[in-house]
Amino acid sequence: MSDTPTLQQTPLAEAHRALGARMVPFAGWEMPVQYPQGILAEHRAVREGVGVFDVCHMGEFEVTGPGHVGFVNRVTSNDVAALDPGQVQYSCLLHPRGGIVDDCTVYRYADRILLVVNAANIAKNWAHLTAQAGPDVQLADRSGATGLLALQGPLAEPTLARVSAIRLSDIGYYRFTEGKVAGAACLVSRTGYTGEDGFEIYCPWEATLEIWEALLGAGAVPIGLGARDTLRLEVGYALYGNDIDDSTTPLEAGLGWITRLGKGPFTGAEALKEQKAAGLRRKLVGFRTVGKGIPRHAMPVLVDGQPVDSVRSGTMSPTLGYPIGTCYLPLARAGVGSRFQVDIRGEPVEAEVVKRPFYTGGSVRK
Repeated sequence: MSDTPTLQQTPLAEAHRALGARMVPFAGWEMPVQYPQGILAEHRAVREGVGVFDVCHMGEFEVTGPGHVGFVNRVTSNDVAALDPGQVQYSCLLHPRGGIVDDCTVYRYADRILLVVNAANIAKNWAHLTAQAGPDVQLADRSGATGLLALQGPLAEPTLARVSAIRLSDIGYYRFTEGKVAGAACLVSRTGYTGEDGFEIYCPWEATLEIWEALLGAGAVPIGLGARDTLRLEVGYALYGNDIDDSTTPLEAGLGWITRLGKGPFTGAEALKEQKAAGLRRKLVGFRTVGKGIPRHAMPVLVDGQPVDSVRSGTMSPTLGYPIGTCYLPLARAGVGSRFQVDIRGEPVEAEVVKRPFYTGGSVRK
């Protein structure tokens, strides 16, 4: 009898296989890492045209009740009270000591809030939130009933317009509306994880396949996890479990812009205020290797020959044509132009801190 846990499957698992996708385990799910055209072609399709991603593995929590806004403001780092209904916000859930439980997106309705969290952290986040909820708040896990597709690229709007009558041009950046896509009632937001213009489409679980097929029929290219990672890294978006985790704070990770220390009490605020007053000891930086070799996750990072961290994210940038990565460096060595080494298969390879995001030519509308 096997001890290997059974992987969960999205509504599109068979559709991915039919397209020839290479399926891999990811956060407890069986997901497509790439299709026959390959990661480089998929990456290029999103930068130049339009691609569609299966992200049904993500988690969705609905927060209601008379105290729902105050509750979400107390458990997230950003200021939910500043949002109007129909706005979306990037934020973090934090431990009392300031470490990041998860990064998330917050959708504010007139009467409720939707929290969208990472697949690997659904159970952890649920426990974290329910432990802090009072009687004036109701939490519901909608993850198992909610499908999610991301349509990304400069041609995302005309592509989605072929299968939806929603006035897409009226949806501003980090805003959302509700309407039908391929005949199904959906939440559609102008958000994404690629640096390109695009939409995330939340739909009933059972409607996901029909919407996926409609988007492919309208010209979208299927995109796997491999290109999703290279796209997000080029534009400097953090990946939980790599760039950020329970041991990193948003101030160290360059996420001070979503950390509103002056908004009022929230979990982790006091620890972050103390860290800010004392001064940061380390900082997440972007780098490119100067010598030969591609940095990969977990490779040792050396300053003056001494290990200080490991590569958090690393790849050969398809758009820029050179290797890029992220790591934490001591603050005194974290400035642009600073040099250090990455141990690539036993060889110390020279690397240089560069400004993030690495790539700024995307079509995203802000």
